[in-house]
Amino acid sequence: MHVTPAPPRATRTPVLLGTQLMFNVGFFAVVPFLALVMTDDFGLTAAVVGLVLGVRTFAQQGMFLVGGVLADRFGARRTILTGCAVRVLGFATLALSLLTPAPQLALFVAGTVLTGLGGALFSPGVNILVADAEQRRAPAGARHRASLFAWLSVAGEFGAVLGPLVGAALLGWGFVVVALAGAALFVLIGVFLAFALPRRKPASTERGIHGRWWSLRDRRFVAFSALHAADLLAFNQLYLALPLQLARAEAGPAVVAAMFAWVSALTLVLQLPVSRWCHRVGAARALRVGYGLSAAGFAVVAASAVVPLDPTGRIVAVFAAAGLVILGHLTTNPTAQGLVPRFAGTLPTGSFFGLLSTCGGVVVLIGNVAVGALLGWTAAPFAAWVMLAAPLVVAAVCAPRVAASAGTADSPHR
Repeated sequence: MHVTPAPPRATRTPVLLGTQLMFNVGFFAVVPFLALVMTDDFGLTAAVVGLVLGVRTFAQQGMFLVGGVLADRFGARRTILTGCAVRVLGFATLALSLLTPAPQLALFVAGTVLTGLGGALFSPGVNILVADAEQRRAPAGARHRASLFAWLSVAGEFGAVLGPLVGAALLGWGFVVVALAGAALFVLIGVFLAFALPRRKPASTERGIHGRWWSLRDRRFVAFSALHAADLLAFNQLYLALPLQLARAEAGPAVVAAMFAWVSALTLVLQLPVSRWCHRVGAARALRVGYGLSAAGFAVVAASAVVPLDPTGRIVAVFAAAGLVILGHLTTNPTAQGLVPRFAGTLPTGSFFGLLSTCGGVVVLIGNVAVGALLGWTAAPFAAWVMLAAPLVVAAVCAPRVAASAGTADSPHR
């Protein structure tokens, strides 16, 4: 008698959302204080601090493609657990750099890079499991509910809010305690996931598919990833260009903190309703509107740089821009992630999720240098904002057309 084997067990959604929350608590308890340590303990200039943090970001975002390919090859569970171990090593190295008789900058930089590499390993694996869970959800009412990627964003934002509070509470005992606490948290996360994540064969083995780097062979997805990189570049300006614009308006640290609180509040309140709207109107319209909103945000700041405004008016313009940029990100990012399985078709999704993030990481690394240079161009104070809006306009026009081809059988690899 032939018995059909049971389908592989899926990871429970609460496990994935709780994992994302704790990942961000551990990350944001440590990483926001790296610049302070490099300035106070190592005496580095702002330019060098920016370079080190840029390398850390690239080690994470830029290496997502490698992490995704490894997840396809060895399985999401294994790469997630390896990523947790690498991040533990990174945080421990940060602490060790300050425990030596004289602070060791080389160790500190190595720790920041390892911290990024850990994320590059576990984040694609989490995305693979979320996409798998999304596809297994009951189709009833699908057009009226938020996607799991939207829920993942909300869970991550809760962690991003809680993490700095935890880090600030521990900072009174020194950064070494903060780093070791972050390492201990990731040890606990790793132990929990070792039991909570089901053991499954890698996707490529399950489907009998051989080969690597599938995403790079799909020209449509490469184009979509390049276009969507405009979203990550825009989102990163919440931490670079917009705070600098507030400083130019003579706003103090409290105003900058208020802007971040404003962004977090919008994320927590609007992400799920926005995701439901995106499901109703479809991916093409959601992408067009989302990129357009972010472009409008930078247009607001560009106008405020040209029109004579008092400091209060310029601060209001920055808050309006931040609101539009985050609303655009809440619209486009879960939509783009939800399209990944459609582009991948029957192929493993790891390299596809990886390429989507890697393109963003490369564009952020290059784009932030250009933005920093243009912000200092007093002859054209609007130039940086126009440069940031331009790729978003291109994405709003072109990305929906490319997204419409997702799921078609044009690719020779399907």
